[in-house]
Amino acid sequence: MKTVAISILGTTMDRRGKGDKRWDKWRPTVSMCQHDDLLIDRLELLFDNHSQGLADQVTEDIARVSPETEVVHHRVNFRDPWDFETVYSQLLDFARGYPFKRSRENYLVHITTGTHVAQICLYLLTEAGYLPGQLLQTAPAKRDSNLPGQYQIINLDLSKYDQIASRFRKEHQEGTVYLKGGIETNNAAFNRMIEQLEKVSIRSNAPILITGPTGAGKTQLAQRVYELRRQRGKLEGQLVAINCATLKGENTMSALFGHKKGAFTGATADRAGLLKEAHNGLLFLDEIGELGLDEQAMLLRAIEDKRFIPFGSDRESSSDFQLIAGTNKDLGQQAREGNFRADLLARIDLWTYELPSLKERIEDLEPNIDYELEAYSNKAGHLVSFNKAAREKYLAFGRSPEASWSANFRDLNASITRMGTLADGGRITVEVVNEEISRLKRKWQTAADSEESPKATIENILGDGSSEEMDYYDQLKLAALIQVCQNSSSMAEAGRKLFNVSRRVKKSSNDSHRVRQLLDKHGIRFEELKA
Repeated sequence: MKTVAISILGTTMDRRGKGDKRWDKWRPTVSMCQHDDLLIDRLELLFDNHSQGLADQVTEDIARVSPETEVVHHRVNFRDPWDFETVYSQLLDFARGYPFKRSRENYLVHITTGTHVAQICLYLLTEAGYLPGQLLQTAPAKRDSNLPGQYQIINLDLSKYDQIASRFRKEHQEGTVYLKGGIETNNAAFNRMIEQLEKVSIRSNAPILITGPTGAGKTQLAQRVYELRRQRGKLEGQLVAINCATLKGENTMSALFGHKKGAFTGATADRAGLLKEAHNGLLFLDEIGELGLDEQAMLLRAIEDKRFIPFGSDRESSSDFQLIAGTNKDLGQQAREGNFRADLLARIDLWTYELPSLKERIEDLEPNIDYELEAYSNKAGHLVSFNKAAREKYLAFGRSPEASWSANFRDLNASITRMGTLADGGRITVEVVNEEISRLKRKWQTAADSEESPKATIENILGDGSSEEMDYYDQLKLAALIQVCQNSSSMAEAGRKLFNVSRRVKKSSNDSHRVRQLLDKHGIRFEELKA
C-alpha cells in the first residue's frame, strides 16, 4: 500500500529562512518527508496562484531529503482564505474530483499548515468521509534536538467522539459500515449468500446469474463483484453494463456484437459492440431474458469460444470477458416455453444467486436507511439525519404490513431523497416523515389497484367504459393478452409465450398471425400497445 499525503502549502511556515539558512528552520511540509519511519510515496500539494515559486522551492527541497517522494501540484485559489463557506466549498470540490484508490493507497490529511479555517475544513471533510484518510499533525522537534520534528497520526473513529458526531448531525452506527462493498446486514441467509459470492468472484471466471425482483440491487451487486475482482488483479478491462430490455430489433445485434459500416441503414461507421468493449473486463447483461433467440445463440458461442461475428461482417471477432447476467424472470419457465435457450441457461447458471426483496429482509431496513442517508448527504454536500421521534416513526411504518416496498430499494432510495430534500437544516422531522408516509401509501395503493384490476388494463387501451359489457372472465383474458404483448418485442415473441403448448403440435405455426387475430377482435393494433 502506498502512503499519500494531502497538504496545503504553508505560505508562512514553509517560507522560513533565505538560501541555505532555510535548512536551519523547521518547515512542516518538508519535515513531513524527513521521518525515517514515515515514508510518503506521494504528496498532493495544494497552493494558490501567488505561491508557485514557494511550491517549486519546497518541491526541490523534498527531492533532496526524500527522492522517493513524488510531489504533485494542485492550484486551489481561495477567494477569501478566512471565509469558512468559500474554503470548505473549494476543498470539497477538490475531494470530489480526486481519484482516490482506497484499495491500493492509504491517505494522510496534513492539518498543520494553512489558515485555521482551512485546517477545520480539512478535519470536517475527513470526519465526513469526503477525504478518506487519517489526520496527520506535525510539530517542531524539542529544543536542542536535531530531529526533523514530531508527527502524530490521528484516526477519526467517531464511535469515540459522541459529542463531535452529535455536533455535526451525523449519527454513525455499527450497522452502517460497508460490508463486502455494500452494507452490513442482519439477514443471515443474505450474508451467507454474499460470503459465497465473494469466494466465487475471486476464484472463478465462470458466468454468474443474479436473479431477483426489480429494485433488489442486481446492478449494484454486479458492480461490487467487478470492483472486487479488479482489486484482486483478476480483471484489467472495464465494466460494461446494459439493460437488454432497452435493446430492440437490429439495434440488439449491433449493440452487443458490433456492426460493419453499411450493414444497415444508418450504419455510417464500424461499431465495436459491447462484447468487444468488455474484453479483459466484465459484461453485465441485465434482464437477459429480454434477448431474442438469435442473440441468445450468438451470446452462447461468445461465452464458450470467446468469438462472434459482428452484424454485417464476414470475419470473426474475439473478446475474453466474464459475464454476469441479471433477470427478474423465471428463466427455467422461459426455457420450457421456448422463449429462452436451454443450452444458454445451462451455461450461465453454474453460479446462481437470488436476491431477496426488501420486504423479505425487512430486518435490514434500518442499516439500509442509514446507508441511503449517508449516500444522500455525500451527494448533497451536507449531512442529513432524522430526529429521534421521526426515525422511530419511519422505521415502524417501514416494518409494518402497510409498507409493500413494491419497488424494493428503489422505493427506499427515492423516499430518503425526498425527505432529505425537504429537511430544513439537514434534520428530518416527524412532519416530514408523516408527509412521506402518506405519499408512499398513495403510490403503493395506486400500483396495487392497477395490478389487480384487468378493467384498468383494458380501459387504459380502449378507453373508459370499454370493459363494462364484458364478463370478468373475458376481462382477464384480454388484460393478459394486452400485458403479454406489451412485454414482448414482437408479435412472434408474444405468440410463443401465449401458445407455448399448442404451437408444438402444429405442422407450421404462425404465432404473429394468431396474435393479430385476437387483437383484431377488439380493434387493437400491436404497434399501439408498444407505443
